[in-house]
Amino acid sequence: MDNPQEIASSPSVASPPFEAGVKRTRWGQLSDGTIQRLFILPTLVLLIVWNIFPLFYSLYLSFTRYSHSGKLAPVWIGTANYSSLLNDPKLWKSFAITGRYALFSVLLQILIGFGLALLLRAKFKASGLITTLILIPMMLSPVVVGLFWKLIYNPLYGIFNYLIGFWNPSTAPIWLKDYALWSIVIVDVWMWSPFVMLLCLSGLKAIPDYLYEAAAIDRASSWRQFWRITLPQVAPLLLIAVLFRTIEAIKAFDLVMGLTGGGPGNATETVSVALYRMVFQGQARTGPASALAYIVLIIIIAMSNIYVRYLNKMKEA
Repeated sequence: MDNPQEIASSPSVASPPFEAGVKRTRWGQLSDGTIQRLFILPTLVLLIVWNIFPLFYSLYLSFTRYSHSGKLAPVWIGTANYSSLLNDPKLWKSFAITGRYALFSVLLQILIGFGLALLLRAKFKASGLITTLILIPMMLSPVVVGLFWKLIYNPLYGIFNYLIGFWNPSTAPIWLKDYALWSIVIVDVWMWSPFVMLLCLSGLKAIPDYLYEAAAIDRASSWRQFWRITLPQVAPLLLIAVLFRTIEAIKAFDLVMGLTGGGPGNATETVSVALYRMVFQGQARTGPASALAYIVLIIIIAMSNIYVRYLNKMKEA
């Protein structure tokens, strides 16, 4: 009969599964947060490679003399690119064009979008269908919108001049030449007023009915109800719409390129178009273009901070 001490001291057959069980227990002790981080890690690495690295690399290029079309390495020149850009009257003209474009387009989008939201607030027959049809322009690609509006503006066979009463093509205005900036503003308003309408409509439907009922009991007029109830309740969403649309108007590129290409001449050369021409046309000045991109970024960040601070003050009031 075997000695019990030898049996006890001999290697157990069950020891390998036990050790594997210990390993499984150690893996099982990982918290849910750690496991989630392990799954998110590849996505973070991809974002860093595709977003963060180009951001800092372009910042470095903005302080250098460099052209991506040449074979020379970047040469550090400090803030020379920024000073030359800020002293360039042609660039200031592009900023002025961008400012006018942003002002007119955003203002008209707010007025038309808010007006459409007020009309569609009340439920009526086919209101859902009408709302869907109004939202279609913002679902289209800006390049496609620019191309077919270019056909609509055509003075020979386009329908825009006929719609506004110019039946004779010889006397009709050439919109993309005579009113180039306004032609882009009209298309931008047509395309993005539904976005403002959607935000305002969600805000209008969130206003409690008892506020209007109490105002009606106090015999407040419709105009007074609008200024005291409707506008203050929708104002935060209106400000968000202004913020988003202002940022997009400053960065406007694809719609402008699809309609006018920045022309005629430099009449519609926004900052984004000027940046495009700086990189891909002429001498391909990558360094100054990177500096211009960061100037635009600083302007957008500054404007966003002003909007956000004002929005926070409205919420606290």
